[in-house]
Amino acid sequence: MDLILSPMCFLIVTLVGFLIRSFGCVSAAEWPFDVTSLTAPDGSITAKFVSFGSTLTEVWVPDKDGNMRDVIIGYDDNTKLLTDPTHPVFNPVTGRYSGRIKNGTFSIPITKYPQEDGPNVYHTALNDHDGSRQQTIHGGLYGWDRRNWTIVEKTSTSVTYTHFDPADEGFPGNVTVFARHSVANHSLLHSDVWAYATERTPIMVTQHIYWNLDAYQDNSTDILNHHLRIESDKVIDIDGDSIPTGNFIDVEDDPVFDFRDGHLIGENWNATKDLCGTGCYGFDHSWVYTGANTSAFSGENEVKTSLWSNLSGIRLDISTDQPNVHVFSAYWLGLLMQPRKVVHGGPLLNYTESGAVALELMGYLDAINTPEWGIDQIYNSERTYSWSTTYAFSVV
Repeated sequence: MDLILSPMCFLIVTLVGFLIRSFGCVSAAEWPFDVTSLTAPDGSITAKFVSFGSTLTEVWVPDKDGNMRDVIIGYDDNTKLLTDPTHPVFNPVTGRYSGRIKNGTFSIPITKYPQEDGPNVYHTALNDHDGSRQQTIHGGLYGWDRRNWTIVEKTSTSVTYTHFDPADEGFPGNVTVFARHSVANHSLLHSDVWAYATERTPIMVTQHIYWNLDAYQDNSTDILNHHLRIESDKVIDIDGDSIPTGNFIDVEDDPVFDFRDGHLIGENWNATKDLCGTGCYGFDHSWVYTGANTSAFSGENEVKTSLWSNLSGIRLDISTDQPNVHVFSAYWLGLLMQPRKVVHGGPLLNYTESGAVALELMGYLDAINTPEWGIDQIYNSERTYSWSTTYAFSVV
C-alpha cells in the first residue's frame, strides 16, 4: 500500500527531508522509519520514536524490582505502521481530526444534521465503522498517523517533528503541525502538539498510545488487572456507531463508568458487554473531566487519569490540558493476530483481547457535529491549535 502525497506536499517533504538529513539528523536510507531514542539523564526512562506518524514505538521504565519494562505494545518491524492492513493505530499522533466524524461530513459553521452540498460543506474519507465505512476515524484513510513527518530539532532528551497537510482527506485548508516529545528525570515523558491552519478547519489530535504496564510478563496477558482512575463524573453517550447522541451518562447512575475512586478495569467486566459494539466487552468511550467546559476548568496540566498495576508495581499518572480522555480497552486486539514484540514474548505469541488500553487525551468527540455542546473546534490563521500531555511513571 503506497502513501499518497500531493505533488506539492511531496516536493516540500522531500526538500525538507534532504536538508535535515544533510545536517546529519537522520539516515536517508531509513527515513521515515528512522528510530530516535531519548533517555533521561538519570536513566529512569527511555522512549523511542519514528518519523512516520511521529510515532512512539517503545517506552522503558522500571518496575517495582528495578527492572526495565517496555510498557507499550506495537511492532518490532516499524514499516508495518504503514503496511499492516489491520491498522490498529499503534501509538502515533493522530489527526487532522481524531476520533470519529459522523458520516464523514461536517459544515462550517457547524450544524447538527448533514447539509446539502455547498461551499461550506465538507466530506472526509470514510474508514470506519466495523468494515462498513460509515464514518471517518482518526483523520481518514491516510491521517497524520500514516504520513511522513520530518525531524526539525533533536537532542539527547527531545525530538521535534513537523508535517505539512495540504488539505488531505477532504479537510479544508492547509495545516502545518509540529509535535515535540521529551523525557526528563524521575521517569517523565512529555508531548506537545501545535498546529497552524491557513483557513477555517477542524483540528483535534491525540496520542493513540496502547499501555500494558505488565509488559506481558509474570503470566499477564491483558489489562483487566490494571487499576484505572479517571477524574470524571460523566461520559459522552454514543449510539451503535460510536457517534455522540449529544447526551451524557452520569457515572452516579451507571457505576460501570465510575472510575473516580480508581478500581480494576475488569471489576465490572461482564456488565460492559456490547458497550463497545455487539459482542464486545470493555470500553470505547470518552470521559469528560470534571469541570471541563466551565470556568472552573483551568486548562492547565493537572493529573486527571491514573493507571497502575500491582503486579509490575508500575504506575502511570497522566496530566493534560485536554477536557476528555477516550478509553479504548482493545477488546478486538485478539482477533487481529498481531505478533507480540520480542520483549513481550513474541513473535510466535500474539497480542490478546484487551491486551492493552489506549488512553487518548483529546477534545470532545465529534463536537463538529454536535453544536448543542457549544464547543469550538474550528481553527484558522488567527487561532492556533495546541495540545499538551505529561506521562509520569512511578512505583506503587
